[in-house]
Order: sequence, then C-alpha cells, then structure tokens
Amino acid sequence: MATLTFDTYSEARGHLKDVLDAAASGRPVVVHRDNIATAVVDADRLRHLLGLGCPKAEVVSEAGGWSVFIPGVPVAADGATFEEAIAEMADALREYAEDWEGHLRHAPNHRDNWPLVQLVGLSSEQQLVDWLAGAGA
Repeated sequence: MATLTFDTYSEARGHLKDVLDAAASGRPVVVHRDNIATAVVDADRLRHLLGLGCPKAEVVSEAGGWSVFIPGVPVAADGATFEEAIAEMADALREYAEDWEGHLRHAPNHRDNWPLVQLVGLSSEQQLVDWLAGAGA
C-alpha cells in the first residue's frame, strides 16, 4: 500500500475525493504545506487507536456513591450512581479539552494529554461514555 502524498495544499484540494477515499480505506495520506506534513486519517480509526492508547478511567465505589478518575489526568467526577459518575466525567473531560485547547496545551504538565483531548473531540457523547465505562473506544 503506497502512501498518497501531495506536495501542496492546492494539489490535495484538487484531489479531495481521492484524499478522503484513501483515508477511509486506511491508506496513508500525507499533505505537505510549507515545512509541515499533515496526515489525513479516518476519524473512527483514529478515535479507536487513541482509545486503546489513552490511560483508562478508574471507577471506585465509595461513601455510597461512585468516583471516576484517569490516572495522570487532573480530571475527576463523582455521582450517586455509576452512570451518573460516568456522565459527569464525560462532561468534565469535555471542559478539560476546551481548556486544553485554550491554554493548557502549552503547560508542561498538560501537553502530553494531546491524545486524550483528541479522543474526546472525536467522540460522540455515547462513544465517550462507553470508553469511560470500559466498553471500548
């Protein structure tokens, strides 16, 4: 499988159908612009891969409720039920992703959370809840 490569953004734009078809089929696509090479990939495949590589959420029952956290990530949530705690964590991760985009991505203790932020951004609400609950990416 050969990589589909475009040396300019304009060239890629002229072949947008080919770019999208190749990405959807799993073929590597690279678009060069100035000194930056950008990969174009299928969002579902990328989300799945990110879900496999991100640290998994840990859920604990305590004090008559549930707590959810991801080791190494400064986000946690609580709820009276398992489902409520997972939903709260999904909301907290969406807020974290917004903060990360806004300013945390430059902080040394947050910059390596890029995969998690991408996973959150590429996931529907149900996909994110399922990933948090351990049902996969």
